Amino acid sequence: MHPSKAKGNRLEREVVKIAIDSGFTAERAYGSNGKSLGLSEDVDVKINEYAVQCKARKSIADYIKPPESCDFTVVKENRGEPLAVIPLKRLLELL
Repeated sequence: MHPSKAKGNRLEREVVKIAIDSGFTAERAYGSNGKSLGLSEDVDVKINEYAVQCKARKSIADYIKPPESCDFTVVKENRGEPLAVIPLKRLLELL
């Protein structure tokens, strides 16, 4: 298995474990293909009714990461939709 594929699989399993440990129903899409869950192929994990795509990267730009003093960061590309970057455990608390 390619190292980047293995890294993605580990992240997907970690996300499922965190969600289950937080009291949610969660499952990983077989082969990282949401079609196995009856969803779009972009979906990697399903947490309750929420479709999730997981991306593992060597590093994430510091400006995207929420600082210690903030709950989340909002990023937006020109003429794009604002997106929230929030720690998974905090997101699950809010859900």
